[in-house]
Amino acid sequence: MPQIRLKPGREKSLLRRHLWIFSGAIHRADGNIASGSTVDLVSAGGHFLARASYSPASQIRARVWTFDEESVDSEFFRKRIRSAIDMRRRSNVEGQSNAYRLIYAEADSLPGLIVDRYDDVLVLQSLTAGSEYWKQTLADLLLEETGLAVIYERSDADVRELEGLSPKVGLLRGETPPFPMTIHEHDLKFLVNLQSGHKTGFYLDQRRNRLRVRELAKDRDVLDCFCYTGGFTVNALAGGAQSVLSVDSSAEALALCKENITLNSLPAGRHTALEGDVFQLLRKFRDENRSFDLIILDPPKFAPTAAHAEKAARAYKDINLLAFKLLRPGGVLVTFSCSGGVDSALFQKIVAGSALDAEVEAQIVEWLSQGADHPVSLHFPESAYLKGLVCIKK
Repeated sequence: MPQIRLKPGREKSLLRRHLWIFSGAIHRADGNIASGSTVDLVSAGGHFLARASYSPASQIRARVWTFDEESVDSEFFRKRIRSAIDMRRRSNVEGQSNAYRLIYAEADSLPGLIVDRYDDVLVLQSLTAGSEYWKQTLADLLLEETGLAVIYERSDADVRELEGLSPKVGLLRGETPPFPMTIHEHDLKFLVNLQSGHKTGFYLDQRRNRLRVRELAKDRDVLDCFCYTGGFTVNALAGGAQSVLSVDSSAEALALCKENITLNSLPAGRHTALEGDVFQLLRKFRDENRSFDLIILDPPKFAPTAAHAEKAARAYKDINLLAFKLLRPGGVLVTFSCSGGVDSALFQKIVAGSALDAEVEAQIVEWLSQGADHPVSLHFPESAYLKGLVCIKK
């Protein structure tokens, strides 16, 4: 087994069971290690620490498969996949929806591999050199363990560039399913475009938060910002909202949002869709003295890493400040960040600063997060990325 020897003292993260080793921690690597292949991580004194995949193009040079001296082979991955599937069954996510995350990368001890299930179709994302190296084996095992026949690949996330990998999109196993396809979530239905939609087609991590918005929406005038294909919009209308204004920069997403309203036989007369830049439209609404009872902010990832946190903080502060100004007294702001570079404490601080600059008094009444099918590893805090606050304006 090729070895990577760490610098003295740089094994501390591995002893805490963190899964990443950065290039700066490496003293020496054996020559001619193939991208994605398995290596042993050893301490400066030569003691075995972990077995990992090797990513020569990435600053994260190695990602741990196992802390034991065991074979990393087909049966190793079968056990990991089976464990992830069993956890979803125990959490009863299938009772809530036929679309959910089946494998969540490092949180399921399978770094770089994301697999979402949409009814009878698996959507696979391979994000690292290690998952790419084993992709064909992983695809075969996924079909064997789920009993399904179709895998569609959506390995087109920007992070692949950091691994020296080009994007790959298309059928990986089976026959191409019809697009868009219909999924159900609780008692609602949604059309999902697996070929070109955000992430793997739908924001599966917001499932229980969409249900919470449904509970909050009754008789309220709702503004749904960055609405995408209408997950929150549909739930707000299903919850009895008086009106919902859905805003997104994508005409295609707004068209699917309208289709999802029709699909669920919801009152289209209570809904308005508006294409445009959310930042500009919020300012326009402020200048027009418009107001709302419930505002949802679910923006895209402003800070993929901590290096982007400062710029992201300004963007988060801007939209939350404007939202507070647009809220009526007693109104509710449901605001999110999915940025890995902005932790919960910083996000709360940003929202608090937004309220201060908006000259309003507000209270946090709930904290929201990702669903149980997006588990958080105690040893890998980076797997906790979705942060949400429910705030009431006094």
